Amino acid sequence: MYQLFYWPTPNGHKITLALEEMGLPYTLQPVDIGRGDQFDPDYLRLSPSGKMPALIDSAPADGQAPLSLFESGAILLYLAQRHQQLWPTEQAQQLQCLSWLFWQVSAFGPMCGQNAHFRRYAPMPVPYAQDRYAREVRRLYGVLDTRLQQQRFLAGSYSIADIACHPWVHCHQPQGIDLADFPAVARWFAEIGARPAVQRAYQRGEGLGGDLAQLSGDAWRRLFANEGQALACPL
Repeated sequence: MYQLFYWPTPNGHKITLALEEMGLPYTLQPVDIGRGDQFDPDYLRLSPSGKMPALIDSAPADGQAPLSLFESGAILLYLAQRHQQLWPTEQAQQLQCLSWLFWQVSAFGPMCGQNAHFRRYAPMPVPYAQDRYAREVRRLYGVLDTRLQQQRFLAGSYSIADIACHPWVHCHQPQGIDLADFPAVARWFAEIGARPAVQRAYQRGEGLGGDLAQLSGDAWRRLFANEGQALACPL
């Protein structure tokens, strides 16, 4: 039913986590972001901003032509609402789920991405940027920890909000984060990571990609300076 355009980065992992948890049939179409596949004209018709992931639903519920979606948050919301999985039943929890989903796509993911960029990918050290994003990422981990002290999962029950955040915590070490400093996050991270569907999802990316910190000059330019347009975080 679904064709997922994917590379094993946090934003790609979000969608494989959801698809595996929902038990939905899908195929993977690799989008090698180091090779520049995200700027192929055919792919840009699916994802106009040249970001990964994108999703095609070949059999939408209305029986009409196939649908394509881009932006990981929109894809998660579409899947959850269409299949009524990983989506709370009570309105109050639905609103909490949306709040934390938008928190992830607007704050947690971008700030973690900027932090990783200036720690690992910048062509020269920028101490101000490194300090700014390191401090902001720690603050956001603190926000997440406070919430998870109050709730087992972000919206009460396990939902797409948790799935959106987990892959970014999955790469906490390159962000300079020690989960021992955030015990509620560590508990939540381990509990979700032990789920068989989550393990399958992360395994789907094995064998693809490589260490993005070890980029050739051409790959770096494709990721971060495509045609002069700086891409702060293509992940």
